[in-house]
Amino acid sequence: MALSLYVDTARWRAHQKSVLDQFPGLVPVCKGNGYGFGHERLADEAIRFSSDTLAVGTTYEAARIKDWFSGDLLVLTPFRRGEEPVPLPDRVIRSVSSVDGVHALVGARVVIECMSSMKRHGVKEEELGLLHAAIEDIRLEGFALHLPLDRTDGSDAVEEVIAWMDRLRAARLPLHTMFVSHLRAEELARLQQQFPQTRFRARIGTRLWLGDHEATQYRGAVLDVTPVVKGDRFGYRQQKAASDGWLVVVAGGTSHGVGLEAPKALHGVMPRAKGVARAGLATVNRNLSPFVWAGKQRWFAEPPHMQVSILFVPSDAQEPRVGDELVAHLRHTTTQFDRLVDH
Repeated sequence: MALSLYVDTARWRAHQKSVLDQFPGLVPVCKGNGYGFGHERLADEAIRFSSDTLAVGTTYEAARIKDWFSGDLLVLTPFRRGEEPVPLPDRVIRSVSSVDGVHALVGARVVIECMSSMKRHGVKEEELGLLHAAIEDIRLEGFALHLPLDRTDGSDAVEEVIAWMDRLRAARLPLHTMFVSHLRAEELARLQQQFPQTRFRARIGTRLWLGDHEATQYRGAVLDVTPVVKGDRFGYRQQKAASDGWLVVVAGGTSHGVGLEAPKALHGVMPRAKGVARAGLATVNRNLSPFVWAGKQRWFAEPPHMQVSILFVPSDAQEPRVGDELVAHLRHTTTQFDRLVDH
């Protein structure tokens, strides 16, 4: 009995193709937990659609993925002096976000990250003059801009890229390749038209692998069902059942990422109100689980265990049976499945 990720493979790959068609030269991103699919599976998919480069998060990920993907590997985390050395093949390209980092990577293949409005990391405009001497000792693969997802100030993503292209050109730096993140297809096309001598390569992960929500589904198998009446004690903490119903043990616990949730940016009154309501219920040990039974998300009976969760299903619902599978609304980037099922 397992927490399973079901993939409608034909639909998933049709979505991949639609994204690849919109973004010529796309660099697929495979980082973290492989967007819920795992590094090996995404490496196989990148090979299937003939990608020449795969972007990964860290040097440690590159060391693992190098045995599954034979093309270039672009490490997105910038190099820092003093970092632990990881043995990597020459086909690994390092991101660098400082002039000092460029000087430290003599002979290496390098992508130089520019400081965008994200203000996360990158070479600043006033440092561009210092790059001339530095790039003589590296193999420059291009520059890169990691852009914000939302632009609440009404600014234009294309204009931000153009501004950096103008700065780099004014500094007489080579503009053969620019890697970009979080641009729409039409924005990328505008840039390519304006700068025909530069190859723009979009680094895309979420949109490529998770853009079609209907192509994938998590399901947890029911392992046990125990009837309880109001007042019965149960679980690690021996809480009392609030009403008659069933305690349902389902595959999927904290080791899978169940019960773990990344913070969300809330916009608007209603989402904020719902967030306040959830927080209030949590203070009295009422936590909604990600598992759905009979059309409703069901409450955790108690906090999830390491590999299973115990849910409470009230007596007015249909009784679950051992072997049933409950759909689970889980975030791909924080979930580890037991098995992946292509269908």
